[in-house]
Amino acid sequence: MANQKILRDVKLAAIHLYEQGILRLHEILECIGFSRCMFLHIRKLYKHTGDVIKPRSAFTGCPRNLNLGDVQYLIELVHHHPDWFLDELAGLLLRNRFVAVHSTTIHRELHCAGISLKKLRKIAKE
Repeated sequence: MANQKILRDVKLAAIHLYEQGILRLHEILECIGFSRCMFLHIRKLYKHTGDVIKPRSAFTGCPRNLNLGDVQYLIELVHHHPDWFLDELAGLLLRNRFVAVHSTTIHRELHCAGISLKKLRKIAKE
């Protein structure tokens, strides 16, 4: 069973069958189809955490420099002054929100918010 996902219920059943002495280890491994090494790894994880799967980290992906309030502040600045450069926006973020970010981060956040150069030109004409 190389590189196949083993269901949580199957892992728990194997652990319980072994710990309660219902089946011997080689019988469990033969029925379920994973290696002794995998079983021992799952059992060790079960003893340490109380579960047969690794807990997922709350911090997945890239850490974000700007929170929602910072992004909303940027959007308001852009709507009021669409002719400002990114470095000017970075300076305002530093002075008013105490957040130091690179102009690339500001560009990426504005792009994710749906603000493009085309939309900025349209806002500037108004």
